[in-house]
Amino acid sequence: MTTSVTGAAVGTVLALTWVALGFWAFVLVAVAMFIGAAVGRIIDGRLDVRALADAFRGRRSSS
Repeated sequence: MTTSVTGAAVGTVLALTWVALGFWAFVLVAVAMFIGAAVGRIIDGRLDVRALADAFRGRRSSS
């Protein structure tokens, strides 16, 4: 799946959630999607949690 198709699918799910269940269900689904994407990137090795934590603590810069 291309990034465009994935983005369209995510947008569709969020829009349908908002229409059918309301704003707070939309927020809950969006947060769950974000957490799922982050966990998937960690498992794939595309997101370095230590580097991210160090950047938030100010130990390293991203530049």
